[in-house]
Amino acid sequence: MMLGTHSADNRIAIPKVTSVTVSHDSLSVDLEDGRSVSVPIGWYPRLTHATQAERDNFEIAGAGYGIHWPALDEDIGVEGLLLGKKSSESLASLKRWLDSRT
Repeated sequence: MMLGTHSADNRIAIPKVTSVTVSHDSLSVDLEDGRSVSVPIGWYPRLTHATQAERDNFEIAGAGYGIHWPALDEDIGVEGLLLGKKSSESLASLKRWLDSRT
């Protein structure tokens, strides 16, 4: 058990996005604090099923704390990337989206 005053600030500062690269197998995000986060593209099925042109058409959104792909209706936040969170989209929702693309 720890006694005494709490001198450490337990809040985590979330850095902003500075650049994004999406390849055929990974999403890589550079952050303003110098870190880079790279995750498998398979974590985000909409990116997986997108064309390279659609993957390249993103905007840094949410005051710099997220990435938005307008043509894919996909949003990914920095916090989720840092926590290793995969897409939580249901299979039914993904199927509707895929069906709408044909």
